[in-house]
Amino acid sequence: MKKTKTAVPKQKISGAKLWAKIYKYRGFYLMFLPVFVFAIIFSYLPMLGIVLGFTDYNGIKDPTFVGFKHFERMFKMANFWSAFANTIVISLVKLILTTLFAVIVSLLLNEIVNLHFKKVVQTIIYLPHFMSWVVTASIFSLILAPTNHGLVNTFLVNIGVLDANNMIYFLGSEKWWRFAYYIINIWKETGWQTVIFMATLAGINTELYEAAAIDGAGRWNKMRFITFPALANTILTVFILNLAKVMNLFESAFVLQNDAVLGTANVLETYIYYQTFNSGAIPNYGYTTAIGLFKSLVGCVLVLVCNQWSKKVREGRGIV
Repeated sequence: MKKTKTAVPKQKISGAKLWAKIYKYRGFYLMFLPVFVFAIIFSYLPMLGIVLGFTDYNGIKDPTFVGFKHFERMFKMANFWSAFANTIVISLVKLILTTLFAVIVSLLLNEIVNLHFKKVVQTIIYLPHFMSWVVTASIFSLILAPTNHGLVNTFLVNIGVLDANNMIYFLGSEKWWRFAYYIINIWKETGWQTVIFMATLAGINTELYEAAAIDGAGRWNKMRFITFPALANTILTVFILNLAKVMNLFESAFVLQNDAVLGTANVLETYIYYQTFNSGAIPNYGYTTAIGLFKSLVGCVLVLVCNQWSKKVREGRGIV
């Protein structure tokens, strides 16, 4: 006869025991309290402002409920759809390029044998990440300037590619702005992303490389059959996590764009900014709130989609 296991009911923690446990670990709760208060004030209370998306409100008179009027107006605006398309394209291309270059740089760093030199190189490529976008934009505005003081244009003139009277204004041309934007992002963010990939590479068992060397594998075959498979899961995880944030694009685009390139550089968050503070009329906060709400909904859908994708890639482990 097989003995059947009876389920043992979980003991409920009484109120007295719960408070006793909280008192015991009161130090940890006190440390957590400022973070909790900060999250409530700056993350959750502002969500009450969502209701403004369904009202007419300019900050002077009381909000007037208008239903879905702002959403109907938003979907009819050509500038809105242009900004939405720019956000998706710029974010996705930037994500693919920065991830690709981060993997390449990580593989190159991993091949450096001299530990001291390796640390120096890592430090140098990490530094741009800690530079503010305002400073970065100022530096590259000088480097890409269409004058004799612009490093890139001067170099192109010296090698005969450009004429001195026909220099390229990279940050003021719709043809060249995105190219310049991607290059700047690669320079600024690639080094920081290598931290994750370098950690993965450091965790690969060195005995695998030794066994491969004994079997006659060269450097390329070691990378192909050991390094790349070990990195694959990390690459997909980083890509999925960053894909959920493609709608959060503001500072980098805002400091590098100007009126001449708004057709290709204007993204949703800068569109909201211009509609609120630079429209030349009294801003309608209801309309801009509706745009922000739509952007948040799209971001939420992306997070849910990425979470499902992550469960398939990471064997049931999601990102949320």
